[in-house]
Amino acid sequence: MERASQIKKTLKDLFESQRLGVLATYGEGQPYSSLVAFAATNDLKYLVFATTRATRKYANLSAESRVAMLVDNRSNQDSDFHSAMAVTALGEAEEVKESERGHLLKLYLAKHPYLEEFVNSPTCALLKMCVDRYYMVSRFQNVMELHMRR
Repeated sequence: MERASQIKKTLKDLFESQRLGVLATYGEGQPYSSLVAFAATNDLKYLVFATTRATRKYANLSAESRVAMLVDNRSNQDSDFHSAMAVTALGEAEEVKESERGHLLKLYLAKHPYLEEFVNSPTCALLKMCVDRYYMVSRFQNVMELHMRR
């Protein structure tokens, strides 16, 4: 299997196994991190998440769309130094347009059905991160990079 295909398979497996990621935004002169429930599109071009419009992360995203999201499979054990994997996605986030909301909402709720009431609230925004690249770190120091073409 070619390297890019293997990386994509590894990313899909990780994203399917993990429900939460750490979203990093920037505002008021400082980086800010938040746990978010996320879902990935099959082509890995987008990571979908939701937040209420009254949150600091939403205010930060409204002012600066560039974001990072970290997803990992650590278990807080010594073995993590040899077996844990962490992926950082870099890109820009935007609120989902009405024309694509149905598809992306279905994807998000397939992974997070318990968030249906939350995500359908009028105060909640469904967002998508348009991924420019992924950095995957495994075995503590093995780094692989995948550039996405939109």
